[in-house]
Amino acid sequence: MKHEGTFKTGVSRRTFLAAGAGFGLFNIVPASVLGADAPSNKVTMALIGAGGMGSGNMRTFLGLPDVRVLAVCDVNRVKQERGKATVDKHYGNKDCATYRDFRDVCNRDDIDAVILATPDHWHAVIGIYAANCGKDIYGEKPFSHDLREGRALVRAVERNGRVWQTGSWQRSSNEMRRAVELVKNGRIGKIARVEVGLPGGHGLHLKGIGVPGAKVPDGLDWDMWVGPAPERPFEGVYDWDWRWVSDWGGGQLMDWIGHHGDIAQWGLGTDLTGPVSFEGYGEEYRKGIFDTPQRYRVECEYANGVKMTVAGGVNEIRGGTKWIGENGEWVWVNRGQFEASSRVVRESRIEAGEIRLKSPGHHRQFIDCVKNRDITLTPAEIAHRSASIGHLCRVAIDTHRKIKWDPATERIIGDAAAEPLLQRPIRAPWKLV
Repeated sequence: MKHEGTFKTGVSRRTFLAAGAGFGLFNIVPASVLGADAPSNKVTMALIGAGGMGSGNMRTFLGLPDVRVLAVCDVNRVKQERGKATVDKHYGNKDCATYRDFRDVCNRDDIDAVILATPDHWHAVIGIYAANCGKDIYGEKPFSHDLREGRALVRAVERNGRVWQTGSWQRSSNEMRRAVELVKNGRIGKIARVEVGLPGGHGLHLKGIGVPGAKVPDGLDWDMWVGPAPERPFEGVYDWDWRWVSDWGGGQLMDWIGHHGDIAQWGLGTDLTGPVSFEGYGEEYRKGIFDTPQRYRVECEYANGVKMTVAGGVNEIRGGTKWIGENGEWVWVNRGQFEASSRVVRESRIEAGEIRLKSPGHHRQFIDCVKNRDITLTPAEIAHRSASIGHLCRVAIDTHRKIKWDPATERIIGDAAAEPLLQRPIRAPWKLV
């Protein structure tokens, strides 16, 4: 029987453990040596970015018996203290450490893995630093804030032999795995096209458009919050609504491409490559400091002729992921929803010898992989390829022309003027090394 979703790395466990011993980076000892409840059998973790997603991820990891959360890091003191209170209450002590600077966390030898849940513009810089310090990483999507920094982050993860799991948790949900199994096992025949429906507009948390001269809240290190992004004064926007400012986030397009776009690629079997062309439009939300697309539609095409539409805020594209076969059969999936073109397709059994997709849970699988050094369901390369679709859609939107792309070399073909849009400048002293 075929299984997808967990693959062995090229680094053997013996080689990895030997390297870990040399650098003092791997702290887990087999349960047979010290007992199942020994501290050295637990994966020690720290949270970097204690907002909504980070705190939610941390609470899930706190519920795993073989995890011990040791520290919370955030540039906002209020979030530090809130995260510490959660950890201390769970363990019934006052041991959780707090930090403002992620480097202080990553430099601790007693931490095996970090949860990375900062705003998008910090993902690559922190991820690379953590990987260089020997930490395994559960990182939120989108994988990167631009395409070039995404590739730099993949290189750092691979160079250091790290385990990476992206928070594209849909790969661990029953309805997504069921839909992808049907597509991969040929139940709708050869795929002709895919529709990826993402949200349009902006999130419901939008409270303002920025207030020039606003006072920085007590306990918030604004310069550190801005970090590698262009320097700009505080205007009252930093929690949640940073997503709609292109210096920090990518709007609904980048918030969601690592979910529904990732599932589309998984079903197509293209999650280690990508489309070869992108052409479409987008309407930006130009109000105050907000400038990300709120309505967009981009037509993408793969080398084998399969076409994919990525759209948000347009009524003709249904939210979720829909694969359509050449014979007209289709499978559609969204969170908690699954439909197919016929009962035969919908109720089809996956037989022995066919592809089966398994997951013990997204966070659980990450911890298992930290221990056994397997590759996760959503490793760095796959997460980068999913995010790259969004990055290239944005280039097509911004240039108002068709972008031809070589997924192998990751270069734009025949359009030198568009190439600089693949990477943003990084503010000193931060670097992608």
